[in-house]
Amino acid sequence: MTAAGPSKPTISIRNVSHFYGAGALRKQALQSIDLDIWPGEIIVVTGPSGSGKTTMLTLTGALRTVQYGSLRVLGQELKGARYRKQILVRANIGYIFQAQNLLSSLTACQNVQMSLGPGGLISPRARKAALTMLDAVGLRHRAQYLPRHMSGGECQRVAIARALVRQPRIVLADEPTSVLDRKTGRAVVELLRQLARKQSCAILLVTHDNRILDVADRILELEDGKLSSFAGASSASAPDLLPVLMAQRSEKGQLDDWRALSAAAFHDLLGRLTVESQHFLNAIDMDGRHAAEPLFQSVLEAVLARARDVRGAGQAALFGIDLERRILHMRCTTENGGSIPQNQAPFDNRPAVRAAESRAPLLAPAGEGGLLCLPLFDSQNRVHGVVQFSPPKDGSFTGADGNALRDFTRPLGLILEVCQCLDDRHRVAKAPASGESA
Repeated sequence: MTAAGPSKPTISIRNVSHFYGAGALRKQALQSIDLDIWPGEIIVVTGPSGSGKTTMLTLTGALRTVQYGSLRVLGQELKGARYRKQILVRANIGYIFQAQNLLSSLTACQNVQMSLGPGGLISPRARKAALTMLDAVGLRHRAQYLPRHMSGGECQRVAIARALVRQPRIVLADEPTSVLDRKTGRAVVELLRQLARKQSCAILLVTHDNRILDVADRILELEDGKLSSFAGASSASAPDLLPVLMAQRSEKGQLDDWRALSAAAFHDLLGRLTVESQHFLNAIDMDGRHAAEPLFQSVLEAVLARARDVRGAGQAALFGIDLERRILHMRCTTENGGSIPQNQAPFDNRPAVRAAESRAPLLAPAGEGGLLCLPLFDSQNRVHGVVQFSPPKDGSFTGADGNALRDFTRPLGLILEVCQCLDDRHRVAKAPASGESA
């Protein structure tokens, strides 16, 4: 896919593995990690303690030696990099550690000033910038306090201010909100969001805090040293919850209220529904499941709307497609918000058709509206749908937009397949039996 904007990721991790110890005590912490993070993108990594999250952060931040694979940060290869190159890379990174690592003999303001270079402690400009950042994290009134006179949460906010005051090109954050209350944690992640958007800063954030997952462009799961999508990880262990989910949401009258869910709850539900889609496809007898049809249709519409909002796209539409019979029909759209499977579209050279035929994302030229088209794959890896986004009103799509939207819409493939399977069963049930008049 060719798109306007950055052509290279800020961080590119390829087949990175890492081990601790030697001999019989040797333990693998990371297993063949692959990840690209683009300018302005916020990646949140979740996972249990000991899964390798901090190891991945310190490798990315040039704080630990890369043993296997390739890790490029701001175009610099860290595998085998000399100390001077590591120092140059670190100068562009803001670190937020679980342990705040504040200097106990310096005030809050001085700790933040120190991040602005050797002359930071005596520079009036550095002091002004430090006070502005402390104000942003709600600690202007603690500027002259020493760390031992502040709470753990306040010290954490000072550490966050220290990391952000230089407006770095990359932020690596290890549990930045773990000791913060809801209000303060929200203020911190909004600061990170602003930095990402205004300064095209790439952010890699490790957390167990479900309250802040909505800040992410992508949510990934790291477990036993292996990295996977959040939805995929949820699906792998999800039980057969669809009947329960349907009953619960029916009782609460929330079947049509998917967009009211928080982003964290939405991602979790999407992960569980993805595995339910596979369960449906594997089922021999789907009798008694007709109540699922409106449920899956609501999911399609809600995911489409959320995916559009991820990058501020103008409109979004989902097409069902049959390449063999050359049939293209609009499944649902954010423009008029509903299922319209009866509306067939010409099977011509339009961008959605070209994306389906090429099996690859496609960004149409400005003359065709600058549309971004992403093919969807069924359980047999066949293209059977396309998601189409029109560009934001104030610009065009970037490479980061394409990657974020592709990751967000990928689970739609199985859900769309279930909807089409239900449609097929409905048509068969309504067809007249042999010998009957139509």
